[in-house]
Amino acid sequence: MKRRVTKAIFPVAGLGTRFLPATKSVPKEIMTLVDRPLIQYAIDEARAAGIKEFIFVTSRGKGALEDYFDHSNELENTLRKKGKMDLLETLKSTNMDSGAIAYIRQHKALGLGHAVWCARRLVANEPFAVILPDDVIAAEKPCLQQMVEAYEETGGSMVAAMEVPSEKASSYGMLDVKEDMGTIVSVKGMVEKPPADEAPSNLAVIGRYILSPKIMQNLNKIDRGAGDEIQLTDAIAQEMNEDRDVFGYRFSGQRYDCGTKAGFLQATVAFGLARPDLGPEFSEYLESMVALRNAAQ
Repeated sequence: MKRRVTKAIFPVAGLGTRFLPATKSVPKEIMTLVDRPLIQYAIDEARAAGIKEFIFVTSRGKGALEDYFDHSNELENTLRKKGKMDLLETLKSTNMDSGAIAYIRQHKALGLGHAVWCARRLVANEPFAVILPDDVIAAEKPCLQQMVEAYEETGGSMVAAMEVPSEKASSYGMLDVKEDMGTIVSVKGMVEKPPADEAPSNLAVIGRYILSPKIMQNLNKIDRGAGDEIQLTDAIAQEMNEDRDVFGYRFSGQRYDCGTKAGFLQATVAFGLARPDLGPEFSEYLESMVALRNAAQ
């Protein structure tokens, strides 16, 4: 009998150096996309997928991230007194119940695999999800919810996958496909950041995973891989070496890499235009900017 996925790990220990100087004092995960921090999009997606326990792997300097999920009694009372009930409800949606959230420190920056391994005692012997907040996915049905529903049919381990141009393969973990069944592919291997001419397919792994607890045992045994870091893809590849099922899931939705400035700006435009309260005015502004730029050329 397959166990339900109710725990999720959020690796948020990175320094966010691409966004300096902003991230000198503000954790990247609470930089705002329109009017919500990146981490809120990840939390909302996890909740929609049925996640009940939220495990954050953090590092020094992430206090503002922890404070974000705490209750702000003074602010709530002020909004209540002023009758701003809509804002009060919005604020309450960011609160986390006592005991639902845990923080684990990653003391050395040894890669994504190591960050996940740091949460091993809280995962225990249960399947778990991993969500990378840098990857923001706009979808009618949240990406992790899509994956959880597919996982209930397949079991094993599952990674979110999307097609990428060959020249981008060196930026991703790439899947070696055993059988392509459409939305779901059976995987026989994974290669971390291969040269374009060595990529086994055009399917790249992005920041959503549903993993067997055996992954933690693999992480405990493997050596450092690409970039001299402990790679999560290496631990997942070990599952296949031991004849356990691993699947790729072609999710429905648009993924934005908010770990880069260009991706963050693209997401801001896309999410801003999608908002009924902002879209019309924002669209008019963007059209005028494009017209001015074209006229100048």
